[in-house]
Amino acid sequence: MNLHALRLLIKVAELKSVTKAADALSISQPAVTIQIRNLEKETGLKLIETVGRGINLTKEGEFLVERALTLFDMEKDIENKLFQLKNGELQELRIASTYLPANFLLPVWLAKFKMDFPSVNVNLYSGNSNQVLENLLRYNSDIAFVVKEEWNNPDIHLDHLMDIDFWFIVPHGHKYDGQEVSLRELMTEPFLLREDGSSTREILFSLCKVYRVPIPRIGLQYHGLNESIRSVVAGYGTMLAPQLAVREYWERGEIGRVIVNEIEVRRPVYICSRKNDKEFPLNLNRFIDYVKSSYEVQNPI
Repeated sequence: MNLHALRLLIKVAELKSVTKAADALSISQPAVTIQIRNLEKETGLKLIETVGRGINLTKEGEFLVERALTLFDMEKDIENKLFQLKNGELQELRIASTYLPANFLLPVWLAKFKMDFPSVNVNLYSGNSNQVLENLLRYNSDIAFVVKEEWNNPDIHLDHLMDIDFWFIVPHGHKYDGQEVSLRELMTEPFLLREDGSSTREILFSLCKVYRVPIPRIGLQYHGLNESIRSVVAGYGTMLAPQLAVREYWERGEIGRVIVNEIEVRRPVYICSRKNDKEFPLNLNRFIDYVKSSYEVQNPI
């Protein structure tokens, strides 16, 4: 397959215009058009279609662009690692993580790891579970830490690390503060929800589905866990939140906890890697071993 033509298709898809893509790449518009037509002939598929004055990718074009982006990200990753290896052992760790590990687990692990290996540079990217897994598969990170129950991605290897409890919380003094109620009763309260793709949102909706309870009314929607917790502290809303993030607020009496009848919410934390990565660089293996040993010391069997 013509890789140059693939790069042109990616630029056309990004700008939604053959003309703009040609200008951006400083080549002629007919040259771009010819390359894409040749790519369509090579694949036997229609990849773009005209919509008004712009263009859109077909379903087949979207698939090809998505895979091509991964291919070129892999190319960058290889070049980066080769450059580092020419100058000695790999000295950079690129880690992606969902909010909970990124804020309550990794800072401690990374601080202690850096004390032992000060020359290793660490880049930590955080996002929701969908964003983090995309970051990993696009070769923009080497490993990922994700809190997630359901998995359907055959390209990701999972290594179970630990389990985390989740609590239902309400403002201090709320009618359900310290009470035991049914899930159906609690779902009548206005909820603070995370964005689509958040593992906490997925957990809540999954509970509603399993127990055949309507999903709650959305009081507020946030793109961050801390903002949601602060709203509860301020006196508004009900939410499902990881115990690690809210326990100190509860112990200080700033929020209340609700016990839901016969329901305990616990979710696993996984170390995720790409299945086609047969082995890790030395420093990455060191960090993974360090994380596992640190957790085992803190939580002996």
